[in-house]
Amino acid sequence: MSTVTESPRVASSTPPPGRRPRRRLDHQTAAAWILVLPFAVLFLAFTAGPVLGSLATSFTDMRQRDLRTPFAVNGVGFGNYVKAFQDETFRKAAFNTAYFVVVGVPLTLLVALAAAVLLDRGVKKFQSLFKVAYYLPVVTSIVAIAVIWRFVLSPDAGLLNSALGLVGIDGPNWLASKTLAMPSLIAMAVWRNFGSAMIIFLAGLQSIPDSVEEAGQIDGASPWQRFRYLILPLLRPTILFTSVTSGIGYLQFFEEPFVMTQGGPLNSTLSVSMYTYQQFGFGNYGLATSMAYLLFVVIAVVTFIQFRLLREK
Repeated sequence: MSTVTESPRVASSTPPPGRRPRRRLDHQTAAAWILVLPFAVLFLAFTAGPVLGSLATSFTDMRQRDLRTPFAVNGVGFGNYVKAFQDETFRKAAFNTAYFVVVGVPLTLLVALAAAVLLDRGVKKFQSLFKVAYYLPVVTSIVAIAVIWRFVLSPDAGLLNSALGLVGIDGPNWLASKTLAMPSLIAMAVWRNFGSAMIIFLAGLQSIPDSVEEAGQIDGASPWQRFRYLILPLLRPTILFTSVTSGIGYLQFFEEPFVMTQGGPLNSTLSVSMYTYQQFGFGNYGLATSMAYLLFVVIAVVTFIQFRLLREK
């Protein structure tokens, strides 16, 4: 009677299908880390490091004299943040910033959307020329824009007051008035920035199929009803993007008052960014960084609210 002996099973050297060899995976991981390492080092050295350092500075009483001995400063906890809220000038700057954002952002989006609709529906032949003309202020230096607007708003020989004089109206000194200086800066900001949002709105309008509006027209909807109930809902992602980017930029507005009014008259155009810059210039580094982080928190909250309100439903 013969017995059959089974040979022992030999472990297969090939990995199961769908699983990479461990050595090859380790080599790929090492190669990935080597490629990422230069960026990681630069990011830690010039972005993450300074951000964490400035955050730590906001909890200290660091001043300009402490630069030689940065580790000898005293911790003050949330004292700088409390001091910022107690500062009447900071509260005034926060109010000015809120005013600039609440009025400036909707105006910018409305003007940009109106210009995009006109270019998409009315102006076809010279559309490229108008796009360049409207976008040109976005890439123009703020110094050049300030020179133009100072000439426009000049109380004596400015274009605006000269035009008002033709109809018998004595124009005011726009940039020297507490009530008119901020609206003047808002008008300049809207003129300077709406071109960027207009290009995005125009791309969004041109991405909507013609069949959508044709269906509304067949159903008897008026042009306004088609725009209100068909076009605007489809533009919701575009509106979200432009409102978030415009809101972030307007919350940080600095160049307009710095170049045009230096924050005056009587701090009526002083912004949070400009006041923070002034505190850095005074050497109050701990207080200045706390103001910067308060502005960062406000930007994060406003952006979150915009995403909640304008997200797709």
